[in-house]
Amino acid sequence: MNFVQLLGVVWVVGFEQLVQWRYGAVGLFGLALLGFGVRARNSACTVVAAVIFVLLMTQA
Repeated sequence: MNFVQLLGVVWVVGFEQLVQWRYGAVGLFGLALLGFGVRARNSACTVVAAVIFVLLMTQA
C-alpha cells in the first residue's frame, strides 16, 4: 500500500466519522447508499442518498 492509498483511506474513514458524528446513523446510511449507488452506477440509490442528505442538512 503506497502513501496515496493510505492517505485516501484515512480521509474516507475520517469523513465517515464526521458524517456519523454530525448526522448520526441516518447520515452514515446515506453515505453508504451514496457509495453503493456511485459504484454500481445506480441512479436511484444515488438520488435517494442525496435526498437523505438534503433532509438532514435542512433539519439542523
